[in-house]
Amino acid sequence: MVYQPAAGARDLLPLDVEKKRWIEDRLQQVFDRWGYHRIITSTLERMDTLMAGEAIQRQMVIQLQQNGEDDELGLRPELTASIARTVVTRMAGVTYPQRLYYNANVFRRTWESRHNRQQEFYQAGVELLGAGGLLANAEVLLLVADCLAALSLQGWHLILGEAGITRSLLSAFPDNLQNQVRSAIAHLDRITIDNLPLSDKLRDRAQIILDLRGSSADVLQKVSSLDLDEEQREAVNNLKSLVELLESEKEIPLILDLSLIQTIDYYTGIVFEVVSDTESQARVLGRGGRYDQLLGLYHPQGENIPGIGFGLSIEDLYQVLLSTQQLPQETPASEWLVAPETANANAAAFVYAQKLRNSTDLVRVEIDLGGRDAEAIRQYASDRGIAQIAWIKADGSPKIEPLR
Repeated sequence: MVYQPAAGARDLLPLDVEKKRWIEDRLQQVFDRWGYHRIITSTLERMDTLMAGEAIQRQMVIQLQQNGEDDELGLRPELTASIARTVVTRMAGVTYPQRLYYNANVFRRTWESRHNRQQEFYQAGVELLGAGGLLANAEVLLLVADCLAALSLQGWHLILGEAGITRSLLSAFPDNLQNQVRSAIAHLDRITIDNLPLSDKLRDRAQIILDLRGSSADVLQKVSSLDLDEEQREAVNNLKSLVELLESEKEIPLILDLSLIQTIDYYTGIVFEVVSDTESQARVLGRGGRYDQLLGLYHPQGENIPGIGFGLSIEDLYQVLLSTQQLPQETPASEWLVAPETANANAAAFVYAQKLRNSTDLVRVEIDLGGRDAEAIRQYASDRGIAQIAWIKADGSPKIEPLR
């Protein structure tokens, strides 16, 4: 019998891990420089935590069987809900804003995963909690751009929407049709819009919302031409201020898209996607947005705490960066192989190896474990790309043999 990973699971071999770490290390350096601190939450969550606010569809969650337990448990499909729960239940009394970041695996069941497709994914991202308004929104979006710059990623753009504006534009539609219109817009489904029982005026409005995508100047002009109330105009003006601030940063390629909404109630303000267009088809590298009512669902007194964040897909970044030759092409070789010349030199060999490892800089040191002659040791070291061998005598003195 040949044992294989479970359906939807996979193993990462050492070179895969080196490439993954190369991405994660650069992202973590950016997060640290912006003043964010890492948080680690439980892989397991109660289902009622994951379902709060309808942020996650139940069928996406990989649930665990519990024997004799009342609580339903699931593997986290994303991190925002877990971090929201942690902050309001474990970090009471902290000073806001809180800047948190994560680097973790998540588990999701998708339509594709029914056919043994991947169900475990890796994400890195941030949550900025306790701050709303223009500057907080700008910080998170500029942080996204800084992350991609740290990876020297080319050919990407930021698609920016505003869930609050789009949701308010949908309020003009009959209550019994709003969800269908919302879903059609979220999926850019013109056919459904054409076939819904809408008046000509409302159908035109739905088509206009579908077309609110393109350069920021054009989209802002189109949405401003709609019949907006005072609250909607204020939201549009706030979005305009954010766009102006972002466009002062010339390196951010921005597309404004007010048709960018989710089919579930999660975001309350700006929403965005990071998309790479260097391949034959666009690849979504990450998503994020503002969620000012989510933390209140977990707060004992129902207190709302504003929040905004994003998550980047390590797998998708990995795939895009593969063609750039930036990722490590091989696992790091050891600098030293320490080989005792005789059994009497074994203890001395461990002492010498530890002395090398105690260097201020990282030094990779292997011990030869015996059972082969000197020529076989040299061949092993050569095959592994090891820089030099330290042959240790019984008195502890080394004889250094460079190999490259």
